[in-house]
Amino acid sequence: MSSPIKPTLKSEIIPIALLVLAIAASFYFYAYFPEQVPSHWNFQGEIDSYSSRGFAAFFFPALNVVIYLLFLAIPYLDPKKDRYQEFTKAYHVFKNLIVAFMTIIYFFIGVAGLGYQVPITLLVPSLVGILFIVIGNYLSKIKTNWFMGIRTPWTISNDEVWNKTNRLGGKLFVAFGALMILGIFLPQEIFWQIFMICTAVVVIVPIVYSYFLYRKISQK
Repeated sequence: MSSPIKPTLKSEIIPIALLVLAIAASFYFYAYFPEQVPSHWNFQGEIDSYSSRGFAAFFFPALNVVIYLLFLAIPYLDPKKDRYQEFTKAYHVFKNLIVAFMTIIYFFIGVAGLGYQVPITLLVPSLVGILFIVIGNYLSKIKTNWFMGIRTPWTISNDEVWNKTNRLGGKLFVAFGALMILGIFLPQEIFWQIFMICTAVVVIVPIVYSYFLYRKISQK
């Protein structure tokens, strides 16, 4: 059975190169990590959790490989697989973006594990902001499917609701990403309050919007 999105050398060279780089780095990190490696930081940038050397070295690259393989498998599994041909470029952007994001986070943790000072409270929110901005710019290009985009009972049931909801969601994602980047210049307590409020808005507003839009269209 052929895939609605056929992998090619051009489409896969970036994620595969990143995976190979991370896997190669994992053996270096394992050789030089201490027995306990920082693995989590609180909102003030203080280390509040550690993991073993082996877990810190190999977990993220392994997880990244699994995520990549899932991206390859999803078009086969989706009942709406034929729609994937309509957003092939966006699908590859999402796949490459997530793999790159995971790889960069892994190297941040790796460098911190080697004992270097890493400004986690600046770098991670900035990366998350960029992630949301890029996703937001491509969200409106995603067509109806069961795995990607803003999926509610009402968007799945109606293409117009899907398109308008994901267009709105894309704008909210871009705004959220921009606020994440700008928020790094605020005191941490204020930043995290804004983060929680914006997260609630990004999650709840598209759901409510899709419901009322579906009702409006159905009443016609």
